[in-house]
Amino acid sequence: MTHFAISTTAIDAGALADGLRHPGAGGFCSFEGWVRNSNEGRDVDGLEYEAYVELAIAEGERIVAEALQRYGVSDACCVHRTGDLTIGDMAVWVGASAPHRDEAFRACRYIIDEIKHRLPIWKKEHYVTGETSWVACTHVYREHEHEDAHGHGHHHHHHDEAPQSFTPDYSRQVRLTEVGAAGQAKLAAARVLVIGAGGLGAPVISYLAGAGIGKLGIVDGDRLDASNLHRQTIYSARDIGHLKVDLAARHVAALNPSVQVQTYSEPLHAGNVVEVFSQYDLVLECTDDMRSRYLSSDAATVTATPLVLASVYQYEGQLQVMDGRAGSPCLRCLWPREPSPEAVGSCALSGVLGPVPGVLGAMQAMEALKLLLDLPRPRADALVLVNLLDNTMQRLPIDPASGCVLHGGCIEQAQRALEQARLQADVELVFPTLAAAIDSGFRLVDLRGSDEIAMTPLGDVHAREIPSGDIMAHAGELGRDRVLLVCATGRRSYYAAEQLRAAGLGDVHSLAGGIAALARA
Repeated sequence: MTHFAISTTAIDAGALADGLRHPGAGGFCSFEGWVRNSNEGRDVDGLEYEAYVELAIAEGERIVAEALQRYGVSDACCVHRTGDLTIGDMAVWVGASAPHRDEAFRACRYIIDEIKHRLPIWKKEHYVTGETSWVACTHVYREHEHEDAHGHGHHHHHHDEAPQSFTPDYSRQVRLTEVGAAGQAKLAAARVLVIGAGGLGAPVISYLAGAGIGKLGIVDGDRLDASNLHRQTIYSARDIGHLKVDLAARHVAALNPSVQVQTYSEPLHAGNVVEVFSQYDLVLECTDDMRSRYLSSDAATVTATPLVLASVYQYEGQLQVMDGRAGSPCLRCLWPREPSPEAVGSCALSGVLGPVPGVLGAMQAMEALKLLLDLPRPRADALVLVNLLDNTMQRLPIDPASGCVLHGGCIEQAQRALEQARLQADVELVFPTLAAAIDSGFRLVDLRGSDEIAMTPLGDVHAREIPSGDIMAHAGELGRDRVLLVCATGRRSYYAAEQLRAAGLGDVHSLAGGIAALARA
């Protein structure tokens, strides 16, 4: 007989209660959990439940079986909803019938407490403000753990369970002389933004949440792909296809419910990046995307926000800290102009072993904690090079006097770059299909190499093929047509569109996200 079920449709409490009728039962107790319109002072518009269904059903059956044995009830049942629920909807129903009312009461309480505590079911709250947040179900009082000899059965301890009312334990780091209670209070008050929830961002998010950061912002517009799993270890195979930013927020809620999470499912852009950075004490750039790194460097310079940058290439990595001090060098002090995408490798094209971004991400998290706790760190600005094949590290000094100072200074450079980016806000365009772009009057130019095109052809649509490195040599051939440049991820096409516009071609655009975005749509 099935005693626990996951339902994607409304729960029929009457039918469930009728199913628990038993000739030997003199008492019946049920619990109904409804969606309410507020939680901890925030107005709620609805809920969304996600579950690891197979594991939830197996564990739910185990919980009800424990209640039947522990309290000697005649029968018991539980049903939990998943999917989208509105205010007033029933999210969970528990019922128990027993010879006497006390057994029914206790069994019902045991089941709902254990269900909330042990099942892989996650709740996402939708607020009337339009914001969302993953919420851990930790408001559980487990009376059965305190039963004495007069209770019905003895206590069974489950080693994989968290404490009944979870309180984060930071004792290991608080014992550090440089941290202590005062340092932990600094972390609890800190607001940190993580841009990118991939190979670099995964360890950053885990370590900062574990350390007890007060507010964690997470920016990522991608969905999880199977190719991500070997290095993005906070996710699992069942998460494929879901937004990384939601998965990452759920991970934080499970790891440390005391951390407030703010999610951004769209990439930051020149129009909002300064405003967003102003809301945080520190930012970590974890996308390993040059455009995002330059945008973050410019915004950090303008807002005087400390920024930790990292990138990886095969077995190597780079780390740079912009600590927000006046005169501290920015990314443009190293490379005044953003290099072409062809000059910069990516994990997709160059390959990477999973631990490489893991190590660099852990180093980013360490630098963030050093800044927040004011721990000792080198004062000389440098680019750190990490080689994980021979386990060497090099520090290359950065001299601001030889970088942005020659062009007016870091702030002036950053302001000009952000203004230019705002003026070019229409460079990227989103289309559901390439056919839709053609129907809108665009001429397609495919900037990928021949091997990439052979691997992922465009299908029936016609596109002129010009490798991205040769596009400027063919600029005069594009005429006055409305041109949409396409590549694998949108990086090369964006850069090429900027170059062509600078050369006087005003109606040239880039397919946002490239072919990969079309595949995800």
